[in-house]
Amino acid sequence: MPLHLIKLAVGCDSVRELKEWVAERMATAKKKGLPQRHVHITRMTPKRDGEILAGGSLYWVIRGEVAAREKIIAIEPFRDKDGIGRCRIVMQPKVIAVSPRPMRPFQGWRYLKPGDAPPDLGKIAEKSVAAMPEPMRRELRDLGLL
Repeated sequence: MPLHLIKLAVGCDSVRELKEWVAERMATAKKKGLPQRHVHITRMTPKRDGEILAGGSLYWVIRGEVAAREKIIAIEPFRDKDGIGRCRIVMQPKVIAVSPRPMRPFQGWRYLKPGDAPPDLGKIAEKSVAAMPEPMRRELRDLGLL
């Protein structure tokens, strides 16, 4: 079973906004003739990359809940212009909404075991739940109705 990563989507308020952000980056990459892949740069390189690359995803925490994921296709360690070690987490540019689950803030990224990963929302559920205003969805979740 693949291992996943989990990370805060800082500055992002909804799954819809994350999708728009990724689409905007892909449009920019296309104009520049670059590959259509979503890249997130982080300071630390995952040591368990073999397990992650066996089908793992990066799960995004948005406003206090795990809300979406993107499939990881590569992990590329590199040194920046100042000689500091960094890592590119390369993902397919497809944001998949998952069943929302509360998550406390943390720094950096963390490993996420397959059994702890929330399931994907189905197409019908994704449209109906994702279309709800964030405050309503959060309140329904807190009441145990979602």
